[in-house]
Amino acid sequence: NREDMLSSKSNRLTEALEEANKLFSGVSCAREAALDAQFLVLASNLGKEKANELHSEMTAFDSVAFAEDLLTFMGINRIEVEENSSDSEGISGGYLPSNAWHKLGEEAEKYFRRAPTFHYMLGSFKSDPPVPRQRIERHKKATGGEEKRAMPAQLKKMEESHQEATEKEVERILGILQTHFKNDPDTPISFFDLVIDPNSYARTVENIFHVSFLIRDGFARIKLDEDKLPIIEPSKDYEAKENDGSAGARNQVVISLNQQQWKEIVETFEITEPMISPPCHRSEDEMETD
Repeated sequence: NREDMLSSKSNRLTEALEEANKLFSGVSCAREAALDAQFLVLASNLGKEKANELHSEMTAFDSVAFAEDLLTFMGINRIEVEENSSDSEGISGGYLPSNAWHKLGEEAEKYFRRAPTFHYMLGSFKSDPPVPRQRIERHKKATGGEEKRAMPAQLKKMEESHQEATEKEVERILGILQTHFKNDPDTPISFFDLVIDPNSYARTVENIFHVSFLIRDGFARIKLDEDKLPIIEPSKDYEAKENDGSAGARNQVVISLNQQQWKEIVETFEITEPMISPPCHRSEDEMETD
């Protein structure tokens, strides 16, 4: 029905659009919505073609016919012009009446009841100068940089205090290790008996952390016994090796210890009392919180 829809006397295209609107109200699937969109594209193309086929007399402007009608309205006498066509003076004097343009102006005045208001496209030319902004003077920064050094100094102080506490704890544990070894030098000290605290998992982790400094700096050493279990003992010849610069190479390892493994070690080795007692300045609740 393409030709029927393109006809200017037919309303088939409008009826099809109205029917499509009614059908779209019951759409529930994506495929149906796609068909509606496809129909809309076809209807748009048909509407465009139908609009292009429309002809209107206002679209074409005949300047010659407009000039003839304008001259007739202004009062030109065609007969008089033809009679005096051989006389140029007659043509100039009788071509248009003296009030021809005045008559045209009066007719055009009906369509321009009032003049449009006058305004500047870019605003008024007599604009006030912008108000100068007040200059805000900024205070110069202190050359000494005391404010910048305040926070690093505090952090450094906290770091030094923490480091000092760690060093004291390491020295205390070294004293405990040396005391146990002096009392019974022939009996090796189990590494688990030294670091495991059966009452606190957090204290156990702290003990392993502090003992690692003893191993790193050569104050103590760890080795395996006949049962392949780690034992620890203080280094007797540490000072001699440090003095002559012949300290051997030290290896570092990373170990993991979760709470389940800690409980199994406590039960297996039957550890009831910690060898490394908690520091006096810290309570058990604080250690558990850490």
